[in-house]
Amino acid sequence: MTKPEYAEKSIYSIMIDALIGRVWDELVKTDTVLPFFFGAVCDTTGLKPGAAMAMRSKDGKHTSVVGEVLEFDPPHRYAHSFKFTNYDDPPCKVTYDLKGVDGRTEFRLITENALAGSKTEKAMARGNGFIGGNLKSLVESGKPLFSGRMVMLIGALTGWMMPRITRSENWTFEKILELEKQGD
Repeated sequence: MTKPEYAEKSIYSIMIDALIGRVWDELVKTDTVLPFFFGAVCDTTGLKPGAAMAMRSKDGKHTSVVGEVLEFDPPHRYAHSFKFTNYDDPPCKVTYDLKGVDGRTEFRLITENALAGSKTEKAMARGNGFIGGNLKSLVESGKPLFSGRMVMLIGALTGWMMPRITRSENWTFEKILELEKQGD
């Protein structure tokens, strides 16, 4: 059997004009729509290692991303496995690193272990700037960039067109954790 070829680790970095606690609090919200995460709501059994997490639509009907929390070290690091529900690609790892620097915060989004050339790798490469830019804008100004507002609007209007595989009943917390065990 051929050993899978993984893409190089991707690191996206941006400085945010806010204290680390403010950036962290926005990043780990689980009770509201997150415009920097493409209008999804983080649904989880708890933000702690071993917990399942899912990025669900505002109405909860669809799930775009699933994973397991791998690290949770407030306010510096949050890492989880990451699988798009509409792709057959195996999970990769996403890490959010925050570092306080002179009253500002360096935000780093690190992606690793994505299959080289996969749909996941390509989507993650396009999404890093969107996530960082919209998180920065939301924390600094109280509102996301125009791109974040448009993605939320489009998502609300086109949710009915999402593939059946993304329906949340297909992505229970039990199934998410079982999927993670299969990958080990």
